[in-house]
Order: sequence, then C-alpha cells, then structure tokens
Amino acid sequence: MAAEIVNPRSDAGAEGVEPFDPAFALHRGGKMAIQATVPVRDKDDLSLAYTPGVAKVCSAIAEQPELVNDYTWKSNVVAVVTDGTAVLGLGDIGPEASLPVMEGKAILFKQFGGVDAVPIALATTSVDEIVDTVVRLAPSFGGVNLEDISAPRCFEIEDRLKEALDIPVFHDDQHGTAVVTLAALRNAAKLTNRTLGDLRAVISGAGAAGVAIAKFLLEAGIGDVQVADRKGVVSSDREDLTPVKRELAELTNKAGLSGSLETALAGADVFIGVSGGTVPEPAVASMAENSFVFAMANPNPEVHPDIAHKYAAVVATGRSDYPNQINNVLAFPGIFAGALQVRASQITEGMKIAAADALAEVVGDDLSAEYVIPSPFDERVAPAVTAAVAAAARAEGVARA
Repeated sequence: MAAEIVNPRSDAGAEGVEPFDPAFALHRGGKMAIQATVPVRDKDDLSLAYTPGVAKVCSAIAEQPELVNDYTWKSNVVAVVTDGTAVLGLGDIGPEASLPVMEGKAILFKQFGGVDAVPIALATTSVDEIVDTVVRLAPSFGGVNLEDISAPRCFEIEDRLKEALDIPVFHDDQHGTAVVTLAALRNAAKLTNRTLGDLRAVISGAGAAGVAIAKFLLEAGIGDVQVADRKGVVSSDREDLTPVKRELAELTNKAGLSGSLETALAGADVFIGVSGGTVPEPAVASMAENSFVFAMANPNPEVHPDIAHKYAAVVATGRSDYPNQINNVLAFPGIFAGALQVRASQITEGMKIAAADALAEVVGDDLSAEYVIPSPFDERVAPAVTAAVAAAARAEGVARA
C-alpha cells in the first residue's frame, strides 16, 4: 500500500482543531523566525561573523560598553514579555497559550515599526520573579514591552522595571491603548468644535487600560473623568478600594459623582469602554448632545455601534469591521521606533502625548465622524509617531543619541 501523504500545513486530526481552519493553518510552525543580516558563505565570512573576528568586537564593547548599541542588534530589539495572566479576552491562560499573541505582537513591531522583537513568556506570576528575570535579561535588549499581565500586578511590575532599568519599559495594554484613545478623542473634539478641556468622560473598567487612560487623559487636560468598576464609580467615599483605585479616586471625579456607571453617564460627553459587559441603551441616550462612544471591548462592544449611532456624534470600537478602530498597533511600533532611534532611557508622558498628537494629525483635513483615527495600514502613521517620539525624547533630555 502506498504511504499516506500528509499535508504539513493541515490540522486534520489535531484534537480540538477544525480541519483546514485558516487560523490554525497560518499559525502552524509559528509566525516568525530569526534571519541573519550578514552572509556566512565561506571561511572568510565565518571568521568575521564568528571567531576570530568577533573577539575584536567583544573586546571593544568590554572597554566601551556603549558600543553594544552600534555593533549588536540591541539598539533595535524589544523583549515582548508576558506571564500569560491577562491574554486578550481569554484571561489567565498561561505562558504557553500566550505565545501566539506574543509572536503576533513581535511581527507587528517589525511590520509597522521596523523594530525586531522577541516573545518571552515567563513561567511565573510572582512580581518579584518577573522583575528579577527581566532585569537579568535586559542587557540583550533595547526596550521592554510588557504584555497581557493582569492588574494590579502589572502596575507594580512596570514601575519597578522603570526604576531598575535605563531602557524604555512600556506596558502596551495600558499606554498604547491610552495613546490611541487620546488621539481619537482629540479629533472627535475638533470635529465638534470643542477642546479636550470641554469634555467629561466616563470610563467603564478600572483595570490596566482604564486606569492608564484616565491618568493619561488628565495629563492631557481633559475637563473631568469618572472611572467605574463592577461596583460603580470609583470615588473617595467607597471603602472597598484597592491602593490603585484609591489613588485613582484622588485623581479623578472632580464632580464628586458616586453610584452606578449609568448614573455617571447622564450628561457625560464621552463613554470609553474597556471592560466588556453591556451598557443599557437608556444610559447612552442620557449622554450629552454630540457625545462620543468609544466602546472598545472585543469581540462585543459595550454599546453596539447601531445603538451608539442613534445618540453619539462619533462612534469608535476595537473592531476592524467598523470605522474608527482603536487599535494599539497605531501606537506601540512607532513609539518604540522613536525611543530606540535616539536610545532613550525611558518613555516619558511627554513622549506618549507627542505620539497621540502625531497620530491625530495624520487624519488632517480628511477628518469626519467616521474617520477620527487613521488605519493601521496608513503608511504615514509609524513615521509620524516615530519622529514625534524621537523629538520629544530629545526635548525632555532622555535621548542619548
């Protein structure tokens, strides 16, 4: 009998996998590989790329450590680090199951920012162990992108790594989301002849993204913002707040509102959803005239766009099949490309605001209710963000090149 021919790209027979599912077919074998940038064709090439030629470069770096940025890939490579505890909407699925997302993140870094990235999934959820591991790995990288680490641990991990390292550390679930949200919000305000300071926003979700967006909008000058978790508005009169939420209560909610998310939405100018769940239509209807609904939960927005369009002047989601997609890929490749270009020691608030402003400006004269944020495939995006971030790093004194 002739041997059976098996398609190496086929997933037929794999337990729990639909045969010929295109998602599984694309992922078989992983989505990335290491590729050399120099040839090794003969003994002369080998002697330069490896021993003995490499010893000269090693010795030079040992004498002048800063040369590592010129003679290795360090200055253009980012570690994409996770513990697999908050992956997409899947939750705590562990390090191995997180790898397809981390690989995806890495190829987006390369595709959209020209930045090399290495997925690193850690088999620990200990804050101390994660920090210690990343610090020990840091000599190999020009920056660290933290990804899909659950709150509130993600806040402490980022803060401690920023303090310990002299390279950019950036938790994209927090800051990438905040940058793109601010860019879209600036353009929505412009479209309706308002400024950020004229707006009151209500954020549904007090996790990593919600906390970061609230702080970032305040830094950018929003009029007021309330943040709501499962128990309602985060306010100083609540006795059940974590330290992170207690700080948030002190920073936000100038109006002193309390009670439910729906109560806070009455008269609000902006709804920002980063929590999932569903917001009742009457609550959306109670928002101010010319309101904005940014319902970013995936795959099901907190407010369906059909309902949002009944009441809101601008509607944005996290999905690619509706206009105005709030997608982090608009931010993180350019932010890291700009930071690495000038060998920044950190990513400052000013650099993030510069990224948001540059992203908003890409829209330009094409601004409309269905176009307040550019497409990830707009080739102007990454160069604009990269240049703005590099300039801001120089202006703030954190650039080293």
